[in-house]
Amino acid sequence: MSDQFRETLAVLLRARLPALYVETAEEERLVREIRAVADDSAAIDGTREVVTWTVTDGLRLASGQPIEQSSDIGFALEYARQTTTPTVFVFCDLPAHFGSGNHLGDPAVVRRTRDAIAGFRATAARNTLVLVSPALQLPPELEKDVHVVEFPLPDKAEVDAILTAIAEADGVGHSSNMDLGAGGRETLINAALGLTAQEAADAFARALAADGRLDPADLKEVVKAKRDAARRSGVLEFVAAPSRLEDVGGLENLKRWLAQRSGSWLAAAAAYGITAPKGVLITGVPGCGKSLTAKAVATSWGLPLLRMDVGRIFSGLIGSSERNMRNAIKAAEAAAPCVLWIDEIEKGFGGIGGTAQELDAGTSSRVFGTFLTWMQEKTTPVFVIATANNVRALPPEFLRKGRFDETFFVDLPDPVERAAIWHIHLKRQLGNAPAHRDFKPTENLVAELTRDSEGFSGAEIEQAIITAFFDAYGDRRPLNANDLGAALQRTVPLSISQREQLDAARKWAANRSLPANDRR
Repeated sequence: MSDQFRETLAVLLRARLPALYVETAEEERLVREIRAVADDSAAIDGTREVVTWTVTDGLRLASGQPIEQSSDIGFALEYARQTTTPTVFVFCDLPAHFGSGNHLGDPAVVRRTRDAIAGFRATAARNTLVLVSPALQLPPELEKDVHVVEFPLPDKAEVDAILTAIAEADGVGHSSNMDLGAGGRETLINAALGLTAQEAADAFARALAADGRLDPADLKEVVKAKRDAARRSGVLEFVAAPSRLEDVGGLENLKRWLAQRSGSWLAAAAAYGITAPKGVLITGVPGCGKSLTAKAVATSWGLPLLRMDVGRIFSGLIGSSERNMRNAIKAAEAAAPCVLWIDEIEKGFGGIGGTAQELDAGTSSRVFGTFLTWMQEKTTPVFVIATANNVRALPPEFLRKGRFDETFFVDLPDPVERAAIWHIHLKRQLGNAPAHRDFKPTENLVAELTRDSEGFSGAEIEQAIITAFFDAYGDRRPLNANDLGAALQRTVPLSISQREQLDAARKWAANRSLPANDRR
């Protein structure tokens, strides 16, 4: 555990704040930390007893001795209020009775909680009530009386200790079966950062149970644990990303920039004086590889890819949208190091501050503000890739330096890039189709297709190939060059149908972004 939480808790106990709220699912770990601080007489001007309460066990002393009748909430809170010995009361299930969303809380429980807090203030007993819950849910009556405290997830030292404990418990901690090496151990520990202590222990235990050894291949078990954590958030999606940066045709400037930042979250980068990058905003012509790049960079970096659907953040219940955004951020940080992809971000955050925002009572503005603040201040290695087809729809503050490390504009591919795109798509499509094994695209054919597809995006080239395959399939014959040429002739590219919009986008990007394409 980082000393930061213990130092913060010690200050709050010395200040004799009567009520704290800790948002965490790690009850046992939290209680251990509270007891460590409560036993440090020098840190808090005298020790404190630590008494826990759950709805099943009631109040229990540090010795484990139960207090009779204390499973009743009213009795337990009254007991706490009348206690004169300096005590930290940790109530684990109490917030569940406060209500949330459309579920009304118990007014009697809220009142007894307020009475206990008021009693603590009125006496010199140095008592503190600590409310613990996986989700922050405070009724308005308590918001001004309770101080919210952040409880961090396990740091590197804790995860290292968990890994050692799991290995030694299995009897492999000091044997050849723990074949990690210095680099492999660091990679495994870094991958587990952001998991709870129990989630990390479970992931390591599963890896050991699979083959009786711990090695770098067990990284997949940690990634699976992070994928499950992201799925439980309800607002993030774990995306399988088989493509690599090498599979993206063109965009050499962007790919070079991304390649330079590979591994920037590792200890070696920190020793070099490098901090993990915040992210990149990619805008430009639709169908030219923005989303493909987001998927490819995660695979190339060996990191999990999470997709945030901003539309799922917003919901009808008052206050739930803000909570959804906080949960999404926590889930992303739990998966760190990772890539967080927000596709077509202007659809979620465009128009902030306008009439639509007024109609939703400022919810979208608050959600947007939470995201911006996190982007500005985040220290966890979550690399954000935001893609936008119409970047001009985004609020100006979104584009301010400090949110993203860089903004790139993706334009239509030039002849060299189009040739690369034709090679990539033809190779993949033909490789999956044994019926066309005799069709070998020559360099002359690719050069002809490249010339005839001037003004086409990568997506339009891919679709032309798919159309050609359907034409051949309709006649039940192998593909030929004429099919590809005919498919191109029937396609009207965006460069023609949306010429004015593309020209306006290029004008905007001229002095506001870097070119993703290499036009040397």
